[in-house]
Amino acid sequence: MDHGGHGMTMDLPPFTLGRGLEFTGEPFFLVGCLLALVLYGAAVVRLKRRGDSWPVARTIAWVLGVLTVGLAMCTGLNEYGMVLFSVHMVQHMIISMLSPILLLLGAPVTLTLRVLPSAGRGRKGPRELLVAVLHSRYMRAVTHPAFTIPLFIASLYGLYFSPLFDLLMESTAGHLAMMVHFLLVGLVFFWPIMGVDPGPQRPGYLMRMLELFAGMPFHAFFGIALMMGTEPMISTYAHPPSSLKVSALSDQVAAGGIAWAFSEIPSVLVLIALVFQWHRSEERQARRLDRAADRDGDKELAAYNAYLASLQARQP
Repeated sequence: MDHGGHGMTMDLPPFTLGRGLEFTGEPFFLVGCLLALVLYGAAVVRLKRRGDSWPVARTIAWVLGVLTVGLAMCTGLNEYGMVLFSVHMVQHMIISMLSPILLLLGAPVTLTLRVLPSAGRGRKGPRELLVAVLHSRYMRAVTHPAFTIPLFIASLYGLYFSPLFDLLMESTAGHLAMMVHFLLVGLVFFWPIMGVDPGPQRPGYLMRMLELFAGMPFHAFFGIALMMGTEPMISTYAHPPSSLKVSALSDQVAAGGIAWAFSEIPSVLVLIALVFQWHRSEERQARRLDRAADRDGDKELAAYNAYLASLQARQP
């Protein structure tokens, strides 16, 4: 079976959901997913053994994030995504817009900082180096909206509407590199907006929402551009195998519809996370103010009692 006119052959029956979810175990991402689960689980167990707690919700979010990566890359979706634009777009949307959100809610950096031991005064170990990187100028630059939003947009238009996409799709290594890129871009884009890990100074919650909505519409516009195309726009998918019984144009329209519709899902998830984080932040601030007021009240009471004691001492 010809793959996108580049000479690669694949023998795939017509796509169905059942076939798409069959486990195939792509080695690179399978090993990565297993390592992510094992290392995170070992860190949580280490915390528990020394008597520290770790939110169950964060563990669940991390596991779900890793599983979504495995779903996109270690099942039949990966094979069909090599010859069907619509299936590839499902992979892209999952790994760049759903997986990063779930992984960030798992707070892996916070977990790492809590597990790594301190090197001691005046010394630098892995924990101190990680803290230095998190607060470095480089990290402030790559998490600034002036960098993350253009990167987010360029990953769509600059990749799909240039010869680079076809070049990467000519080899398995190129395809895997592209998927790793999608995952990293999603992490970099969403981390300053709703990530719970420590990092460079973040703007207020309203600004984060504006940052989210500044990037999301471009996914919708990209999907609309694909749906409105009158001829195949991506050479890789210009000649789908006849056994799949789909035309290149209808496949492209389906891919555009997926890109357009999927952009709403992460927006809702991120907004829910932001509202929850905002509420938690307000509660913490209120508790701090209450504690400060209590301390001030105690000081005033102590001063008043001292004043009364001094008056009583002056009396004959």
